[in-house]
Amino acid sequence: MRSGAGPEPGAPALPPPRYSIIFVVHGDGDYLFHDTSGRALQADEEEVAAAKRVAERNPEAEVFIFHQQRRRRTLFLFPRRGGRFYFYRGGRLIAEEKYRRGQGASRFHPEKELYTRFRSQQHAQASTLFLYSGHEIPEFDRRGYDLSMRKQTFGVDDLASALASFTQAAGKVDLMVLSTCFGGTPYTIGKLAPFARTIVASPDNLHLSYFDLQPLEHLKFPATGAGVADLTADFARHAFDELSEEVQTAVTVAVYETDHVQEYVAATLPVYQQMLNALSGPGTLQRIDCATEPAYSDPAISKGVEIFYRPPRFGRAKGTMNRSGWECWAPQTPAGETSRETQNSRN
Repeated sequence: MRSGAGPEPGAPALPPPRYSIIFVVHGDGDYLFHDTSGRALQADEEEVAAAKRVAERNPEAEVFIFHQQRRRRTLFLFPRRGGRFYFYRGGRLIAEEKYRRGQGASRFHPEKELYTRFRSQQHAQASTLFLYSGHEIPEFDRRGYDLSMRKQTFGVDDLASALASFTQAAGKVDLMVLSTCFGGTPYTIGKLAPFARTIVASPDNLHLSYFDLQPLEHLKFPATGAGVADLTADFARHAFDELSEEVQTAVTVAVYETDHVQEYVAATLPVYQQMLNALSGPGTLQRIDCATEPAYSDPAISKGVEIFYRPPRFGRAKGTMNRSGWECWAPQTPAGETSRETQNSRN
């Protein structure tokens, strides 16, 4: 292992990677949870460990893991770098580096520079996967997403810009996994769609904010659309089954074919944008299934969306057997579900 690009001197030459996988794991927040035995764990650290297993078990892949950690200060004066990067090729850890987050022209500038330095120049035919794991991403730039950099803003537009940077050489990523709460909104999917062919996300709360990465271990599918489609279906179904076993609350996983969802996004975005603007005003909005609000009604609501849904085991929504793949904002009503009526959700 070393910090320079490429394999160590004397190592056998590696064939061009068939798969290029990028993990961005946000850890600068409250990710503490307890497992069924009562052990205290950090969800972001568990996610990085799972990403490393994916990297080690895919000898035909190049894997980039960016762990956006909390920036701490030495002697309360000098900030540490706050980021750790791991690069794997051929199932082996080739490089590990600390890097300084938040430096450069954009939020993801350091990650983009590391990706450019280490990526193979021979992976034009590789299938590309991009996975972001963290809290709900604000739909407009907002401070406070990072606990150690509270003045820095972050929003969906920043993530879209990052995707644009990562895909400059390879075109659209074949599969994007947005492992956060409330990722399936017209605004969020609309912003990310130009840079991904398929997106897996949840339009609802997502337990621990992370999907299980096990289906990405031992990738064998061909670098074709059909192969990616099979992987996406397996990943989404596996995530749904695992979450359904673990939690009593509602479970919602959606697959968005970006070429086909644009019709619904375009039809509803003007109303949705008005609601986003209202978030900065005095009124209170609540989260709803878009299909339940006439203002978001459109015949294309199901086009390009595959939904895996199980209602909660308890509460008012227990009998709700159907759900669209879209989450929207609407004015709060007395009958609204208070668990979802927040302007500043930290899921």
